[in-house]
Amino acid sequence: MRIVLISTYELGRQPFGLASPAAWLRARGDEVVCLDLSREPFRERVIRGASLVAFYVPMHTATRLAVELLPAVRRINPAAQICFYGLYAPMNESWLRKLGVQTILGGEFEEGLFHLASRIADSRGAEQQSEPVISLARQKFLVPDRSDLVPLEKYARLSLPDGERRVVGYTEASRGCKHLCRHCPIVPVYNGVFRVVDRDVVLADIRQQVAAGAAHITFGDPDFFNGIGHAIPLVEALHKEFPRLTYDATIKIEHLLKHSGHLQTLRDTGCLLVTSAVESVDDAVLARLDKHHTRANFLAVVRRFREIGLALQPTFVPFTPWTTLESYLDLLDCLRENDLVENVAPIQLAIRLLIPAGSRLLELPDIRALAGPFDERAMVHPWKHLDPRVDALCEELQRLVHSGEKMNQPRARIFQRIEAAARRAAGLDVPESHQPILVSLAAIPYLTEPWYC
Repeated sequence: MRIVLISTYELGRQPFGLASPAAWLRARGDEVVCLDLSREPFRERVIRGASLVAFYVPMHTATRLAVELLPAVRRINPAAQICFYGLYAPMNESWLRKLGVQTILGGEFEEGLFHLASRIADSRGAEQQSEPVISLARQKFLVPDRSDLVPLEKYARLSLPDGERRVVGYTEASRGCKHLCRHCPIVPVYNGVFRVVDRDVVLADIRQQVAAGAAHITFGDPDFFNGIGHAIPLVEALHKEFPRLTYDATIKIEHLLKHSGHLQTLRDTGCLLVTSAVESVDDAVLARLDKHHTRANFLAVVRRFREIGLALQPTFVPFTPWTTLESYLDLLDCLRENDLVENVAPIQLAIRLLIPAGSRLLELPDIRALAGPFDERAMVHPWKHLDPRVDALCEELQRLVHSGEKMNQPRARIFQRIEAAARRAAGLDVPESHQPILVSLAAIPYLTEPWYC
């Protein structure tokens, strides 16, 4: 039986969400074709003979792109079973069902896809979905099968200050998260649960990517330190086998403080970069988001990283219902004063808060009063800021960042343009020149395709 697995977008990374289920389905004896449409053209011929077409939807952008493709798949192969799997599938179940998607799988989806394939083979797809829409069951992971994915050199690179660009591999050592940050899309699906991928599987996956040319690995875990007892032995074993291999990971500010004694271990085992979802430097906003850190905590982590020579990449959600023009300018001042301009991808200064289905943000009375009914097509509860100048600034900055990145402008230059636009929006003068933006003495590597949802 032919099964087509489709990824539409995953941050410039070779999709673990195709490679992992491909291993399960090929072990069942199926012919599996993986299509990563962020890096290769859509192939009608492989759709025509498929019994199952499954779209991997780990984020908002990927889901919208997949939905846009759905009519073409239906036209080419009306008989194919359609599945959406990944984080955003169960969150948008109602709408996806209306669009004719027969199977929705979230959480630990590999076993569900395996069962779905067996069901289709046995009954030609006549049955209703019997797999759980959200599964948090512990799985015995298989080594991902990357044999027909686009080569690693076609994906995002790691850019180093000396001009070197390294081929990047991608893997996951865990899924889900212990924490319940109100705005996080992981929470409605995992609700505080996280699952680890066996160390031997992770190492085998990295091994095959190194053989394919990877010189750097991104760990895509929502929080690499959710299971500190899993993460540290893993990177120690990795460094022992591949002492020249570098890597990056995502870790909460809260965990970077709690486990600060392990930061040197990260550095000494090849970690170059840690991404952390700081979200805001306004303590009142951080409390509403239930982030469990403060501005002072964030700046303490910045200092610690500089002491030991690690690069921190903060990410933000600067446009929220609580943002003011003054608080936005305060964020920019904070980044400038702490020499963090080069550490922050410009798109992070133009992100607007999304309120997905099931979001814990709806626990807050002011959000319930502000948010509109769930818009299935947009996959969010829409909201407008009470100060229209804030929404107008957000839209202007998104255009500004897009044009700046298209012209390959340096981060410092885009930051200065953002700063000028924000000051104009607030009715303040724009000085002809600001104090120089100084890059931290620590190396600031970054991935060539920035993180956003």
